[in-house]
Amino acid sequence: MREMADIIYTKVDEAPELASASFLPIIRAFTKAAGLTIGTRDISLAGRILANFPEYLTDEQKQSDALAELGEMVKQPDANVIKLPNISASQPQLNAAVKELQDQGYKLPDYPADPQNDEEKSVKARYDAIKGSAVNPVLREGNSDRRAPKAVKEYAKKNPHRMGEWLPSSKTHVATMGQDDFRSNEKSVTIAAASAGTAKIEFVGKDGATTTLKGDWPLEEGDVIDATYMSAKALSAFLEKEIQDSKDQGVLFSLHMKATMMKVSDPIIFGHCVKAFLKDVFDKHAATFADLSVNPDLGIGDLEAKVATLPADKAAEIQADIKSALSNGPDMYMVNSDKGITNLHVSSDVIIDASMPALIRAGGKGWGPDGNEHDAKCVIPDSSYAGVYSAVIDFCRENGALDPAKMGTVPNVGLMAQKAEEYGSHPQTFKAPADGTIRVVDAAGTPLIEHGVEEGDIWRACRTKDAPIRDWVKLGVTRSRLSGMPGVFWLDKSRAHDAELIKKVEAYLPDHDTSGLDLKVMAPTEAAKYSTERIARGEDTIAITGNVLRDYLTDLYPILEVGTSAKMLSIVPLMNGGGLFETGAGGSAPKHVQQLQEENYLRWDSLGEFCALGASLEHLANAKGNDKAQVLADALDKAIEGLLDNDKSPARRVGGLDNRGSHFYIALYWAKALSDQDQDADLKSHFAPIAAALSDGEATIVSELNGVQGSPADTGGYYHAPQAKVDAVMRPSATLNGIIG
Repeated sequence: MREMADIIYTKVDEAPELASASFLPIIRAFTKAAGLTIGTRDISLAGRILANFPEYLTDEQKQSDALAELGEMVKQPDANVIKLPNISASQPQLNAAVKELQDQGYKLPDYPADPQNDEEKSVKARYDAIKGSAVNPVLREGNSDRRAPKAVKEYAKKNPHRMGEWLPSSKTHVATMGQDDFRSNEKSVTIAAASAGTAKIEFVGKDGATTTLKGDWPLEEGDVIDATYMSAKALSAFLEKEIQDSKDQGVLFSLHMKATMMKVSDPIIFGHCVKAFLKDVFDKHAATFADLSVNPDLGIGDLEAKVATLPADKAAEIQADIKSALSNGPDMYMVNSDKGITNLHVSSDVIIDASMPALIRAGGKGWGPDGNEHDAKCVIPDSSYAGVYSAVIDFCRENGALDPAKMGTVPNVGLMAQKAEEYGSHPQTFKAPADGTIRVVDAAGTPLIEHGVEEGDIWRACRTKDAPIRDWVKLGVTRSRLSGMPGVFWLDKSRAHDAELIKKVEAYLPDHDTSGLDLKVMAPTEAAKYSTERIARGEDTIAITGNVLRDYLTDLYPILEVGTSAKMLSIVPLMNGGGLFETGAGGSAPKHVQQLQEENYLRWDSLGEFCALGASLEHLANAKGNDKAQVLADALDKAIEGLLDNDKSPARRVGGLDNRGSHFYIALYWAKALSDQDQDADLKSHFAPIAAALSDGEATIVSELNGVQGSPADTGGYYHAPQAKVDAVMRPSATLNGIIG
């Protein structure tokens, strides 16, 4: 493993990576004055692909496995990693990245959707390991402490963002299965000493033949394991019913899920919805679709692309049938109504943790095919957490839109360490190959959990280790003590997994001083109702949740409170003493890249990066006794306040300040704060002339930065852009570059 720098800054994808080309030189210039080193590791989708296929590359093209390196680093007590949001790749995104790399001269193999030999099976397995949430489970060797920085929260109260009007007559609602789904079929056990060891997952057919779906699944005493399944027949019937009900009610049909993270189960559910919406088309053209290898899990966009390869007359026939099916069904929630991109075009286009808060913020409205906003049916097939969104919608319909100027806050303490809960389930998720039984069998051969399944059912299992649960409880108590806020464990005693966690919470809470603290256990739907009522009154409540809810809630409440989840402070106190500092959500990153390519304007807001850097420097100061790092952190806090108070964050449209302009101002305010402080004379004298130069050059620098706007920008790639081209686009001010270096 390469020597670890003081701070590791991750190289990622899309808008955050473009922003890094502008901000990272500033970071290096400022931290160098304190004797700190900044390293990088490439965990982008393209970087992960290249690292996994070295035998197909030239020596010059090969990359080290940076993700594996970081996975070891975060276990070290001196780890200090700033992790930007990376692509959790869907199949279409993976395919597109591979194609771009191939076009650039990397002789990578195509993704073999239907592998025919051992080599193709190996290639497919390596590509599949890159899809979905491949990065976060490796890096998250700690639980999550995520909250709105004080400066961000105060700015939002003084400058409240627009909220759509909620009317009592709104028809917007959540539709969920409630039975025959993951929530209702879940079984859970805590592993006893006798069952510890190497378990396996088996499928037992009706004829008694046993197939191992997964071997070598290590289980330890105290682990909580779950298994569950969703009925394919029940799912299809549910979707068909809700599609018809959307049409009957005259509301938009919208499907909300997370096919990027839940990379096996949710794409299959998505595919069922595509088939249900285009049922007549799939029935009529079944033979043709089989010849084309149409996979509904890849969406309408992939279907249309494959149909376009047919002879003109046959293509026209099917295209007309698709158009007829779409027009005869309910109006659909649109990703881009101008371009005709529907909710069902690509599974990664509509991600529940971003799409549902945006809809709620907009007054329960979604964009329809006519380019206008309409009430919507929000279809969330699995009922595990659908009630959370339903509770917030019901509150807003009854009480009106929440007011950002008066809202309290809902920070989150999330259980996620060591692949906790559902996001660690990908290697244990399977489509039932036939009618039979799927079971978990311990090392002694004893079945721990089993389900009767039918062909096509989606079965999954996951594991949560005991040590992360202990750490999570401790972190929840610590945050409640430090903040003075009440804390709620979002756990449902009637859900199998949560019932096991409640036992552990009740066992581990007495290990801590909880005197004077207000700690509760509430089912997620009730917890959402309780927390939303409190924020409406200006009161604060810590949500202490599992992994998926952590992901959902750290978008839901921040988007309502401060307008975006990108401005959150996300700290992961690593279990071995280091720190991982995450910079917010990247769900809007693709749209930002598109705008940059078309208009040379990047509206990505790097406030999350600013906050993460400040927390990273503070951790470094405490961990290594580096007083200069603390001075840098304190000055950066003042710079962030100046940025917000002076409204120097990126505007939305060409003509205003964009991401590059905000980086100039954070540098200006940071340098000024360092030149004004008296804690460190060396830093004061070093930054005084820099602050003066930046201040004197303000008009020229802003003119140079804004002057490039309005014309297309060529970065040379989307997933794997040459650094020189990115630098040229993202550092257009010769004056600023001359000062910063």
